[in-house]
Amino acid sequence: MSSNLDALYRQVIMDHYKNPRNKGVIEDDSLTINMNNPTCGDRIQLTLKVENDKVVDAKFTGEGCSISMSSASMMTDAIKGRPVEEALKLAHTFSDMVQGKDPHADHEDDDLDLGDIEALSGVCKFPARIKCATLAWKAMEKALNEEEK
Repeated sequence: MSSNLDALYRQVIMDHYKNPRNKGVIEDDSLTINMNNPTCGDRIQLTLKVENDKVVDAKFTGEGCSISMSSASMMTDAIKGRPVEEALKLAHTFSDMVQGKDPHADHEDDDLDLGDIEALSGVCKFPARIKCATLAWKAMEKALNEEEK
């Protein structure tokens, strides 16, 4: 990856960290999940509003490193308005990406646009930070999988 792209990705991550999207709590009839990463102290409370198998709203609160909090901001932005199945698929794609796999490999027929999320692709170079990046995504998967039951 070029140093210009690295710099751009750092800017995107810091923007989401300093100006988080969807910070807060959904008060009415929402799924709530609390998760933490004991290794580094990151913690998140994720609230999701799901109607007709679609994520209509997503918000988070918590504290943690820039990777963890910016990932939560990006994730809530990315899943709002998506069908539950698509949100879960995106979580799988994100997990592959931060582990160093090509996020587009299994999606030749998709119009998979990761948007800002792609800024976290460099996390794969720092294995200790993968859990930071995936915390919010794991919370979302857990909440949506419990909702389906």
